[in-house]
Amino acid sequence: MYNKPKSQQEIRAIRKSGSILVSILRKIEEFLEPGTTGNDVDRLARAELKRLGGKPAFLGVKGGPGVPDFPATICISVNNAVVHGIPTDEPFKAGDLVGFDFGVLYGGMITDAARTFVVGGEANNLQEKKLVEATKRSIDAGINAVKPGARTGDIGAAVQSVLDAAGLGIVRDLVGHGVGHELHEAPEIPNYGTRGTGDMLKEGMTIAIEPMATLGDWRIYIDKDLWTIRTADGTLSAHFEDTILVTRDGAEILTR
Repeated sequence: MYNKPKSQQEIRAIRKSGSILVSILRKIEEFLEPGTTGNDVDRLARAELKRLGGKPAFLGVKGGPGVPDFPATICISVNNAVVHGIPTDEPFKAGDLVGFDFGVLYGGMITDAARTFVVGGEANNLQEKKLVEATKRSIDAGINAVKPGARTGDIGAAVQSVLDAAGLGIVRDLVGHGVGHELHEAPEIPNYGTRGTGDMLKEGMTIAIEPMATLGDWRIYIDKDLWTIRTADGTLSAHFEDTILVTRDGAEILTR
């Protein structure tokens, strides 16, 4: 499905979806500490969704031939896991980099967002701190490129410029995407590219921009659980994502 401009009713619903998502990510950030487990966070996310009237967009997502449906409410990816990690009972340790990727369905509309948090609040070293901070800056650069008439290559080039300047690896096999009626819609939005190329954005479209960066190489592999995607060289990864509404004058961030 190609992402299409939204009606006013759909915009109201997707704004509410985004506000629910943000509320839960903030709860997770407050809840997170050494000794917390992924399953603890998943239970929190599930309970908060029920309380706030949303539904999980990830639970039961089809995994393709031979791959089980996704079994959790939220994806939790630790250290060298880039995305799609399945929550476990393994306790988080101080200094772990943990990515929380979360989707909310409300009123027929889906939002999708991710944050990477440092457990305990302090990175182990300056390189890890740079990884998280530069990846966060790169998503802001990508969002600033959004406006009617812009192209997906404009977003990718803006993200790439920040990550390249920081000397980080840019995951190339995973991309941002349209989102709204479905979790993943066209167009794809790579985190690298050339300005003036790619699909054109229109007012009313909703897209997810999601840079994924590493302290090493960009190559990845799928773990034996058939969902978790890890860096091939074992280096740490960070992931940020927001759902964006293309407006007449630029962009409205629906998940902050």
